[in-house]
Amino acid sequence: MRHFIICSLIFASPLLAAVAWQPAPGPLLTRWAAEVNPTNSHPEYPRPQLVRPEWLNLNGLWTYAITPLTATEATNFDGQILVPFPIESALSGVKRRLDEYSQLWYQRRFQVPAAWSGRRVRLHFGAVDWQVRVLINGHEIGQHRGGYDAFSFDITERLKWSGEEELRVAVIDPTEGDQPRGKQSRKPEGIFYTPNSGIWQTVWLEPVAKNGIDDLRLTPDVDGHLLRVRVATASRDESAQVAVSALAAGQEVGRVTGPANQELSLPLTGMHLWSPDDPFLYDLRLTLTEGGHVVDSVSSYFGMRKIALRKDDAGVTRIMLNDQFTFQMGTLDQGFWPDGIYTAPTDAALRSDIEFLKQAGFNLTRKHMKVEPDRWYYWCDKLGLLVWQDMPFGINATPESRTQFEVELQRMVAGLFNHPSIIVWVLFNEGWGQYDTERLVPWLKSVDATRLVDNASGWTDKRVGDIIDVHSYPGPESPQPEMDRAAVLGEFGGLGLGLPGHKWSDQSWGYQPMTNVATLTARYCKLLDRVRVLRNSFGLSAAIYTQTTDVETECNGLMTYDRTVFKLDPAILATANHTDNRDRPLRIIAPNALYGRVTWKYTTNDPGDHWQSPEFNDAAWLKGVGGFGTEITPGVLVGTAWKTADIWLRREFTLGTEDLRNAQIQLHHDEDAEVYLNGVLATRVKSFSMNYFETGINTDAADTLKPGVNRMAVHCHQTSGGQFIDVGIVILRPAKTAGPTK
Repeated sequence: MRHFIICSLIFASPLLAAVAWQPAPGPLLTRWAAEVNPTNSHPEYPRPQLVRPEWLNLNGLWTYAITPLTATEATNFDGQILVPFPIESALSGVKRRLDEYSQLWYQRRFQVPAAWSGRRVRLHFGAVDWQVRVLINGHEIGQHRGGYDAFSFDITERLKWSGEEELRVAVIDPTEGDQPRGKQSRKPEGIFYTPNSGIWQTVWLEPVAKNGIDDLRLTPDVDGHLLRVRVATASRDESAQVAVSALAAGQEVGRVTGPANQELSLPLTGMHLWSPDDPFLYDLRLTLTEGGHVVDSVSSYFGMRKIALRKDDAGVTRIMLNDQFTFQMGTLDQGFWPDGIYTAPTDAALRSDIEFLKQAGFNLTRKHMKVEPDRWYYWCDKLGLLVWQDMPFGINATPESRTQFEVELQRMVAGLFNHPSIIVWVLFNEGWGQYDTERLVPWLKSVDATRLVDNASGWTDKRVGDIIDVHSYPGPESPQPEMDRAAVLGEFGGLGLGLPGHKWSDQSWGYQPMTNVATLTARYCKLLDRVRVLRNSFGLSAAIYTQTTDVETECNGLMTYDRTVFKLDPAILATANHTDNRDRPLRIIAPNALYGRVTWKYTTNDPGDHWQSPEFNDAAWLKGVGGFGTEITPGVLVGTAWKTADIWLRREFTLGTEDLRNAQIQLHHDEDAEVYLNGVLATRVKSFSMNYFETGINTDAADTLKPGVNRMAVHCHQTSGGQFIDVGIVILRPAKTAGPTK
């Protein structure tokens, strides 16, 4: 995109640049850590949707100090820190924790370019966690509270305009106080991770006209074939006019001129829609004039897309993208990095996660409990990845904390409004900090009527908003779509596999542990075949797998935490993730509980001889949904409780003209089990399994399978501990092994 090629002025003090710097020792680094140094610390323009050609990057080495909370200033500094990496990270060069009793001070000096004379100078922070005071040349210029949103100050009146200027930033971050904090914890373990304090996004300066452009609000109107544009400025001059032009491939395709601070309609010739398969972006040029004189000019971009609920041909409520049902298959994305915590080591690293998801056949990610830098959303816009954006979790136990939560929620929505990739706001997750849902959802819809709202992802649905969302580990399962709400699976999977040499520590866990890559691959493919059934038969509109990468001791990722190894081959993922693909890694012949609600006849009383025969009379047996067992047994999907020593099962299944030469029994058993097909022993297994697996069918039993009705009979015997039995028939292609990411 041409508008993004800019001339940046990146400044670093010669004294600081000359100082040797290296990452602090840490348990794990990414390959991009070797590219980080004080002269190229996130040098990219940080705000792709409101671009000016002149700017000054203040990233690089700063001095820092940690003082008591009560200190009004820092008189002695402890050393140097690489901005914008949080102090807890290895890439900061410090790797120290900031506790709730301390204050973190930053200091650096800079020079304002002489060419900026006569204009206002704004100091921008991408994000600082959490409460900030900012001083220029000893004068406080402002404060800010909130760890995820951008903010800025006009520092013009406090500049000397000759020699070096001094910038100081004081930060307080209690982490577990009355604030949205996401997955950060002072005691990281399990699904909570290392805290992130201080500056963690780019710090920069830019010169702006006194009444320059302050903000843009870009609203695509697909039905009207136009973009609604509002250009905000401090100008109160009635002659203030804005000229806006849209370009496609360098050619103007729309233009409008009108008053500033009012919504303008920009019609488009030959509208080109944005979607994950075709992420087309228009360039945008905006010029502000007063009395006919140009005051300010900026560039931006936008995508034309529409997200809404509609009924499909079967009358099922679906999430529609551009009036078409696109099944959304995505991952839960935590946004943590082993060497940068909240901050990716480089822009290329930030982009690489999105490229992996696209390569692996995903069209969606749920940004979980974190708000990313603008450039992450830019890459989602440009590469074509749909985003469900979570509001980061806060305890919200007091009136003050709830007020702060709502302030930061409003800032998040306003700050990310222009990104076409974002289609859903997720208000709460699993009841964490949940309150006043019935009030907040309509308010959120009034703030942004162009996107869908998920009132609570998982477990604590309040029957408001656009989505009914369940979590199921390992799952998958689907809620029932409603007349005015679509059904989604907000989290499932969590198949855990820690790989030696790529783990955060000796500890690792997953929602369902896997023994090796082959088992992980086969299990993932089975889960995705069940997702396909839920999509086609139950009305599921979206499914989100946990998760993109490992995070610290949580090893549920499709990639290792250091992004060095793909645990699952992207080609296999892409095949499994395309729910309409006929060339499936796994073909279901007779489903088990992994793929639907399968009803069996069963008894726990000895049925005597010939119970496995197709002619046996089982009319007196009970009916139950598979699988059969106890919830405490690892890896099970219990439909009917079974707690006796023995159980006998029978069911019918119908075959067409399938090629069954490579058919296999797919089962999970605890303990000894035998399976019969049409009265002939198909397989006998001993002891127990921890998950579903495949085993061959005896030739004599395979020969009995025929088009039409067939019969399966199963006996399972249990002695102690957990117990479970579930059986189906599949055809499974062999899986590839894991490989490096590059």
